[in-house]
Amino acid sequence: MTLREFQNTDAETIIRWIRSEREFREWCADRYDHYPIDAADIVSNYGNCGRRGGFFPLTAVDDDNVPVGHLILRYTDTEKTTVRFGFVIIDSSRRSEGLGKKMLGLAREYAVNKLGAETLTLGVFESNQPALNCYTAAGFRKAGGTDVFEVFGEKWRVIEMFLRVR
Repeated sequence: MTLREFQNTDAETIIRWIRSEREFREWCADRYDHYPIDAADIVSNYGNCGRRGGFFPLTAVDDDNVPVGHLILRYTDTEKTTVRFGFVIIDSSRRSEGLGKKMLGLAREYAVNKLGAETLTLGVFESNQPALNCYTAAGFRKAGGTDVFEVFGEKWRVIEMFLRVR
C-alpha cells in the first residue's frame, strides 16, 4: 500500500464505499448538509478547503494502484505542529484486513516527514467501535474533551484521540 495525493476521480470510488446514511454520517458527521452526495460534492468541498491551505487529501492505493482507503490531513494550529486526520475510510469490501491500521501508519509518516507534525489528532464517534479499535491499534489514545452531534435524533458522542509523534 502507498499513499498518494487525492485525485478528483477518487471521489466516485469513495462514494461507492459508503453503504448507508448511517455510515455516511460516521464518516463525515455534519460536514455535508445532504445525503446522498455525489463525487462533485467531495471535489467541491476539498477544493474549498484546499484554497485555505494546510489541507491534504490523500488516497491509499494497493499494489495494483487501486484505491483502498482515503483520509485527509489538516493543520489545526498556527505553529503547524498539530495535524488532524479526518474523513478516514476504507473500501467497505476490504474492511477487517488491517488496511486501516496500515493506512494510518503511512499517514503518520507523511504527517511527520512532510508536514513536520508533532501531534496527530482525530475524532471518532463512540458508537463506531471498529474505527475506535483501529485507531487504538494504530497508537492513538483517548484525550479529554468531547463533542456531541445530533444525528437521526440521537446524541452521538465524539471521542477525541491523539498520538504524540515527536
